[in-house]
Amino acid sequence: MAYLYLYLAIAIVAEVAATTALKASEQFSRTGPTLIVVIGYGIAFYMLTLVLRTIPVGVSYAIWSGMGIVLVAIAGAVVYKQVPDWPAIIGMGLIIAGVLVINVFSRTVAH
Repeated sequence: MAYLYLYLAIAIVAEVAATTALKASEQFSRTGPTLIVVIGYGIAFYMLTLVLRTIPVGVSYAIWSGMGIVLVAIAGAVVYKQVPDWPAIIGMGLIIAGVLVINVFSRTVAH
């Protein structure tokens, strides 16, 4: 079952890379960033389909999207200098807390 979380981590990282590259693609007018977007989303969705064989879709998506939100915000701060304000940081902390609650306490998560 640990491999499922590896697949989910790969899906999250690929989605974060793709989403971060969207801005740099300049509406798909730059080839390099556009390729990162297309390949990144392709990998992300493929890996997510592997995870969905075992982990319920709601739980998988909650983890995938929750962690994606936080990591894209961090990438945006580092790459584009788009630093979130305190309310955004607190909100992302709550998202992380929700993902932790799902993973630690939910019986629907594969252990």
